[in-house]
Amino acid sequence: MSDPSLYTYSSPLEGYQGLEPLPNEKAVDGKSFVNPPADKKSDAYKSFISPITNGVRGGFDIHIYFLQSDADEVKYATELWERIRREFPELRIYKVWEKPIGPHITGMFEVNLFTPAQFGAFVPWLVINRGPLSALIHPNTDDEERDHTQRATWMGQPLPLNLKLFKKRKEGK
Repeated sequence: MSDPSLYTYSSPLEGYQGLEPLPNEKAVDGKSFVNPPADKKSDAYKSFISPITNGVRGGFDIHIYFLQSDADEVKYATELWERIRREFPELRIYKVWEKPIGPHITGMFEVNLFTPAQFGAFVPWLVINRGPLSALIHPNTDDEERDHTQRATWMGQPLPLNLKLFKKRKEGK
């Protein structure tokens, strides 16, 4: 887990101050709240929010991990890789690495997502179909270390990352 004192955070209500109080009325289910109607949907439905860059690499990377020493996991990962290529041909998918590469300490392959719609379709699909594998989901901003740590989301068992690479890049080595 990353140290929260390493980063600063602006208020999540920035731009929403001074509005009328929200109603306390409960919805039909008796548990959730009724929200007031909005003039328009959030822009986040159409494009990734800043500071997500969505450049050449896309707005999000998903790294899908397997133990390269476990024949069953290698087989599952390569079959999942093929299935993703067939079912989601619009996504960018990289080769299956059967050894550690970059900050990743075990075998993995990477998928890039370019739109909120791709994210919304692929992530729930992966929740159901990732089997025994873990997956790291992270945005692409100008801060790779923070993207892989504080801004990251894991499916399955989180795995350690070798963050030395990011520290060396920051130092210009």
